[in-house]
Amino acid sequence: MAENKKTRMANFELLRCIAMMKVVGIHFVGKGGFLPDFTATSISVQGYVATALECSFIVCINLYMLISGYFLVESQFSLKKVWNTWLQVMFYSVGIGVIAYLIGYVPKEGWNIYMLGRLVFPISKNHYWFMTAYLYMYLFFPLLAAGVKRLTKKQFQTVLCAILFAFCVVKSVVPLNFETDGQGYNMIWYLCVFLLAAYIRLYGIPFFKNKTRGFLVYYGGLLGIFLTTMVIRFVYLKTGILTVASNVAFHHNHIFVLLAGLGLFYAFLKIEIKPGKIADFICRISPYTLGVYLIHCHTCVEDEWPGWIFRVFGRPASVTGFLGELIIAILGMFVLGVAVDFLRQKLFVLIGRGANIIIRGRKNEAAK
Repeated sequence: MAENKKTRMANFELLRCIAMMKVVGIHFVGKGGFLPDFTATSISVQGYVATALECSFIVCINLYMLISGYFLVESQFSLKKVWNTWLQVMFYSVGIGVIAYLIGYVPKEGWNIYMLGRLVFPISKNHYWFMTAYLYMYLFFPLLAAGVKRLTKKQFQTVLCAILFAFCVVKSVVPLNFETDGQGYNMIWYLCVFLLAAYIRLYGIPFFKNKTRGFLVYYGGLLGIFLTTMVIRFVYLKTGILTVASNVAFHHNHIFVLLAGLGLFYAFLKIEIKPGKIADFICRISPYTLGVYLIHCHTCVEDEWPGWIFRVFGRPASVTGFLGELIIAILGMFVLGVAVDFLRQKLFVLIGRGANIIIRGRKNEAAK
């Protein structure tokens, strides 16, 4: 049983690493200016390639949410985890901000109160929207986990279907801009996906009986995202309507994005990675992947880092060049983030040990 648990964990930890690489990819494509304007009369070959890659990358957030929900529903609430995660976010938010100031970086809006607030209060100021959504969701998950376990399977299905219909299906089929739609960038959507993951953990979805079906749904979802975008583009060019819906299929709470993420999640759920050096390596590096996100999505870095790559290799003028720099961006940022977060974790351990020594010393002195 211990070996099976380790094997299963390696599957999900590999998926976590892949999801983080997709996060880097989606930001490089977007911040690098490679995504085309879907309302334009023509799109280059590079633009279509970037769009296709965006379809694959956009599932990254839902993957992280599904992994979190799958394990949290059977976990115990830990205030220590909240504290450690908050400290990790603060380390990068304040640390990178200080470094940026010292090297002479000046934000577009300058070093004003708003900017300082984002650095010092990264969760409340939504500096990292994903971490804000995650930590707020984590505070609610004990109540949700206890609640879903008191429901019957049929009751849970009814509630889950109603929630997904309200926050996912409606916006996916009605071409309107809903004021209550956060496009999946908030805690509400995180709670929705948490409940879906909880249902999977408790009851499973019979359709996904093997990894082949998972991959089929994944690639079917990607195709759905691309075709939906192209159909809306066609309608706009012919009629001039649906401008607000031109990129709706790339919202995290769009039905095809959710299905694609669900398919890939289930594919990895069914994959077995044999215990050994590969599984050990995956499980060793995956805890540090959050550092990748916290570095390249920092407010002082997120708009700048694609330009660093362009300065070294030049802005790609061909599809081949674009794909090459995309690979460099993903692997380079991933390795950098994992390495830095590894050092950060070691620093935290040293600080913790030092604090414990001081506390024990003071207790011994007081006892004397």
